[in-house]
Amino acid sequence: MKKATNVIIIIFLVLSVNVLFAQTNDFYDDAETVKLPQPAIEITGEVENPGKADLSSLPLRSVIVKETVIKDESNKFTGAYRYDGYSLYDILNLTVLKKKNAAEFPPIIDLYVEIENAKGEKVVFSWGEIYYPIHRNEIIIATQVSRIVPSKTKELWPQPAESKIVAAADLLTERNISSPTKITVKSYSGSFVINKGMKPLYAPAFSILKADTKLTEMNMLPENQVLYNYPAIFYGRGTGIHSIVPFSGVLLKDLLAGYFGITVNDLRRGLFIITGKDGYHAAFTFSEIMNRNDQAEFLVIPTKKDEDGGAFKVFPAADFFSDRAIKSVESIKYDLVR
Repeated sequence: MKKATNVIIIIFLVLSVNVLFAQTNDFYDDAETVKLPQPAIEITGEVENPGKADLSSLPLRSVIVKETVIKDESNKFTGAYRYDGYSLYDILNLTVLKKKNAAEFPPIIDLYVEIENAKGEKVVFSWGEIYYPIHRNEIIIATQVSRIVPSKTKELWPQPAESKIVAAADLLTERNISSPTKITVKSYSGSFVINKGMKPLYAPAFSILKADTKLTEMNMLPENQVLYNYPAIFYGRGTGIHSIVPFSGVLLKDLLAGYFGITVNDLRRGLFIITGKDGYHAAFTFSEIMNRNDQAEFLVIPTKKDEDGGAFKVFPAADFFSDRAIKSVESIKYDLVR
């Protein structure tokens, strides 16, 4: 009897140890991690060192996503996953840029990358959302995946079978295309009159354009817009600290919502160029402005009458650096990358 009791105690201890080591506070590692086949990736475009991306020495990054796509006239949830893979930040880190327009406009904030697969699907990311955000390494090429399984229902979402680009900050995950094979770095090719150091710097109104068609001009913000107050530490990549005062304004996406719908093409290939009176401009993807899940929004800030840098500024709350904050906004132009 004593021997049987000892056996039971041993079995109980073994089971207890197994449970202890199987259960952690991490909700995202409870399911099997499955490796995904990854085709070779070519880096090309406005770079001095094009060629195959070498992923062998890069650190593995991890993001969690609730994948949801546009379905008919509504949205369809397709599953929750933890993806592990290699970030665009790391993949492009040793790429030497060779901007076509560097002589006219040296800043890199007008750059964007196109990512495509063998099926001909293409998505775009601005250079700013890769290299300027507060939360880095959240756009990855996933090479393994694990389902995030609900503890009560135990529902198993469809198991992804291919590598994919994963943008963790996207609400609708239409940019998460499978098996990316090519990354092309580009600068926006529009024509701009650059007047660096312009004094005074002031634009009384700004235009919203779709391609070359002017949709509207605003010299005041709509009265029905909610005013948001964002605490901020405003810090430039070159000049360091600017201010620690809050920014107050309306959401850029709310201003644009009346002029642009949200389609798969917009989310995947839409690009906004915001330009100041002095020609200073930056590229922003449609998705990073209109389709965020982190509430790190872009603000349009009205200034006092005749204030230098006014009458409207754009503040990118998701960015660590202030470089994509545009003063004296003169135009917000939308293009669809072909």
